[in-house]
Amino acid sequence: MSLTLADFDYALPPELIAQTPLPQRSSSRLLVLDGDSRSDAVFVDLPRWLRGGDLLVMNDSRVLHARLLGYKDSGGQVEILVERLLDGSEVLAQVRASKSPQPGSRLRLEDALDVEVLGRAGEFYRLRFPGNPAGLLERHGRLPLPPYIERKAAAPDELRYQTVYARESGSAAAPTAGLHFDQDLLAAIREMGVGIAWVTLHVGAGTFQPVRVNDLAEHRMHTERYVLPQATVDAIAAARARGGRIVAVGTTSLRVLESAALEGSLKVGAGETALFVTPGFEFKVVDLLVTNFHLPKSTLLMLASAVGGMDAVRAAYRHAIAARYRFFSYGDAMLLHRRRPE
Repeated sequence: MSLTLADFDYALPPELIAQTPLPQRSSSRLLVLDGDSRSDAVFVDLPRWLRGGDLLVMNDSRVLHARLLGYKDSGGQVEILVERLLDGSEVLAQVRASKSPQPGSRLRLEDALDVEVLGRAGEFYRLRFPGNPAGLLERHGRLPLPPYIERKAAAPDELRYQTVYARESGSAAAPTAGLHFDQDLLAAIREMGVGIAWVTLHVGAGTFQPVRVNDLAEHRMHTERYVLPQATVDAIAAARARGGRIVAVGTTSLRVLESAALEGSLKVGAGETALFVTPGFEFKVVDLLVTNFHLPKSTLLMLASAVGGMDAVRAAYRHAIAARYRFFSYGDAMLLHRRRPE
């Protein structure tokens, strides 16, 4: 199947881009897609489509205060978005400035940190912090809301742009499908005999990078780090043995599971993934996907189309726009049943 960028384009009225979260996490809307069948629901009703014995796999990554503002040695303004934490005191980061900072120069960030520029690493810069980056970012950095949210991060975002189960710091953006779950809903899911297991994938700033080629076969994904624990592999095997389905909560969880199964059986441990999932992909693990509505021409929309089917997902998006669903990180959600090959 020859796929082009235009296959995943759609027109979205700007007013449907959610700028703030709803008062209650689980009160967002839920569009359920099973083959060509669609159902409109509320996220708190998710258990209606789950069965005892199923397993939800969730990404427990926590968003860093990854955004920092400051000045170069020359006095020019600079904005930093940390892409990932490296060993020791180093990070990879996007650097926005009128002129690129040179290796050996220093950046004064948030009037608190002097950071050394070590050099380029592809589209990113390698920076050295004056101490442990995770701790310094937590104290001095800013929460990095996505570029389509046209306001500064505020106090409520400190809670609402994290999942209630976030614990492993390292992401530059939230795994947003998980934002719809609150503790009451998680308890209800457990009570009906649905298991919950964890993976960690630290979302990179590259998740917002546009696809720059028309022929998708030429696109190369940015890499992201993940961890797949033995306990989760065991939970998947147990769910399969009892006839349960594997429900990935978010595209990040799906990419971990399918990346770890590329060679056949699931491979436990830490790894790097640049998996690009497009229609025609042969899934080995995931049966259902909980996900948000994604940007036009994005790799995330391509992944969702691989799960639910291109035509069905395209029709579902048209329905969501007509029905005034809220889109993107703080928006509404979908539950996609994996479309079986015809």
